[in-house]
Amino acid sequence: MSVVVVRGAVAVVEDGGRVRTGDVVIADGVVVEAADLRGAEIVDAGGCVVTPGLVNAHHHLLQTAFRTLPGTRGIPMREWLPTMSAAYAEAGVDPELTGLAARAGLAEALLSGVTTVADHHLTWPSGADTVGMARAAADAGADLGARLVFVRGAARDDPQEAAASAEAIVTALVAGRTGGVSADGMLQVAVGPAGVHSDPRETFDLLGDVARRHGLRRRTQANEVVDVEIALARYGRRPLDLLEEWGWLGPDVTLAHLCDVSSDEITRLAASGTSATHAPGCDVPMGWGVAPVRRLLDAGIPVGLGTSGGGSNDAGHLLADARLALQVSALVGPQLPASEVLAMAGAGSADGLGRAELGRLTPGSAADLCLWDVSGVADAGVADPVAGLLWAAPGRRPRTVLVGGRTVVDAGRLVTVDEREIVARLFERVAR
Repeated sequence: MSVVVVRGAVAVVEDGGRVRTGDVVIADGVVVEAADLRGAEIVDAGGCVVTPGLVNAHHHLLQTAFRTLPGTRGIPMREWLPTMSAAYAEAGVDPELTGLAARAGLAEALLSGVTTVADHHLTWPSGADTVGMARAAADAGADLGARLVFVRGAARDDPQEAAASAEAIVTALVAGRTGGVSADGMLQVAVGPAGVHSDPRETFDLLGDVARRHGLRRRTQANEVVDVEIALARYGRRPLDLLEEWGWLGPDVTLAHLCDVSSDEITRLAASGTSATHAPGCDVPMGWGVAPVRRLLDAGIPVGLGTSGGGSNDAGHLLADARLALQVSALVGPQLPASEVLAMAGAGSADGLGRAELGRLTPGSAADLCLWDVSGVADAGVADPVAGLLWAAPGRRPRTVLVGGRTVVDAGRLVTVDEREIVARLFERVAR
């Protein structure tokens, strides 16, 4: 048995709401109450707060290759979408670009304390090697030691082609695995159209069929500004009305954004068991709105946190977006406490993925954790070091990150790959 002990922390955050002191004991990649410590590896957490590895519940890793593009900031989504589409077409989206962008996005994730990323991949050129693209993203996660949830999305794709591609990806990557999760828990496959603004009912139906056959999670985006407008114009209905009619509300469904939701819609979401993902780092700077997180939580809706992609956020730093979530929450209701937002970035996001073993540091949980140094001047005068993780030092990075009990970031540097090579290869590919 391989045993690791994380010792000497200022505080250990078990799941965002519960904080304790003492050791974190890991046996064979799982948090345990106790183990034989003879010969155990000791990880010094002196001066650090230990948290579960963060879970980014909504990302578009491909967009890591397209950050800060001219004409993509602070504009209506109806203008943003074609601008991004033109950039994808010019670059040529293929397995190589998909893999390089995923490597950069996942490296950024680990270096900012995110150990699991849900990648809602929406760009599938006609005739592309879709299995190759999915495999390239999966290989990037494996090389780095990051957990990846690969979502075979669709955005105006032919419905039949999208469903066939999703079936092929499941067969190639996680054939026969319950819930589409690999045996080691490092890879998960899910499905999800971009939203009712781009995809017809047939796409939702056919991808839903794939999900039912393989027990996959379903994910989509709803109730941002543009999809409300388009749904009303095209169908005379609001997005959630359509999703409910199309069978896309339920305990296996997670909806990202939800900036524009009524009290009645919140009640219906809660009754259906649907979970939500808040993405303020995308929605706020783009002027697309602020999800009423307090109202969603009070209704009993599980809420996770996501960054969305580099085309709208430019950063995959989930803790920074948790800080933003704190700051903007007071615009739409009572201010959220730091502990609750930290829980959203861990257990809340994990629950929306159907992964109760992630986002927590309790016995039986996967040993994904971060050591955040709180001994420096950025935390001087901070009375509550856990709340200070969010309120103080925007952009802070962890000193050490473990995934499944294995160190993947040490002294602020990636262990398995060269960060400079990742950057250079992506710039070379995009320029080419």
